[in-house]
Amino acid sequence: MGIAHIRALILALLLSVPAFAHEIGTTRVNVVFHRDHTWSAVIVEGVKVSRRSGNIPPHAKTFTWRNPKAYATYAITFANEGETPVRQWIEGDATSAPFVLSRAVVPPTRLDVIRQYLVLGFTHIIPHGFDHILFVLGLFLLSAKVKPVLAQVTSFTVAHSITLGLTIYGVVSVSPRIVEPAIALSIAYVAIENLTTQSLKPWRVAIVFAFGLLHGMGFAGVLKDLGLPRNQFVPALITFNIGVEARQLAVIAAAWLLVVCWARTRPWYRYAMTGIFWTVQRVIA
Repeated sequence: MGIAHIRALILALLLSVPAFAHEIGTTRVNVVFHRDHTWSAVIVEGVKVSRRSGNIPPHAKTFTWRNPKAYATYAITFANEGETPVRQWIEGDATSAPFVLSRAVVPPTRLDVIRQYLVLGFTHIIPHGFDHILFVLGLFLLSAKVKPVLAQVTSFTVAHSITLGLTIYGVVSVSPRIVEPAIALSIAYVAIENLTTQSLKPWRVAIVFAFGLLHGMGFAGVLKDLGLPRNQFVPALITFNIGVEARQLAVIAAAWLLVVCWARTRPWYRYAMTGIFWTVQRVIA
């Protein structure tokens, strides 16, 4: 057999062997993981475009993709929102390599939410809530006795808890241009009344309740700016409120230690401390 015949035989054998490489198809997939803890995918198959979406489960660390109907090699792009996309090539119905999710897109656990919003409630009073601190101190400075303080603080707590919840749920909505000046006015009113009376009057508790409604709207503004997690709404709201209450009680306890223990036999302390309180309020206004 000649060399020409051998070459022809080899060529025929090569042509008869089936191709093992996949054909690159027209399918393209683009997957994006969003900061609202959802993912969305756009699938292009020729001229057909389809979309899929879902929620990212808590504790998720990676994401994999598989299309059981795919038969050719196709490109898939993964991206955490705001980050550089990553491209992979997938052969047919194979599973993609795991894509690492950023912490920003994975929803927090309930324990994470409780810890985060409890701390947020603390810090919203100390050090960021100087106006609320002044108001609480004004309630205390009327009288350091337990009954007047308890009556006012309870009224204030109930009131701001009501409007905090109603505002977050969208039942009540008042512009910050009204709420913020009204909160400042509540501080001034309490300071003035402390100078003109020495005992808890019935209307004082009602007025404190009304001012508490305003302060609750102020608290809600913080949570709206931060954005409450949809699936952890109630725990976040409750723990934030607990954090606020804990800090307010800490302020009253510190005032009691500084004022009552040191000056319980000095009748002038209430006027002096109220004057200082009012002076600070006027300076920061």
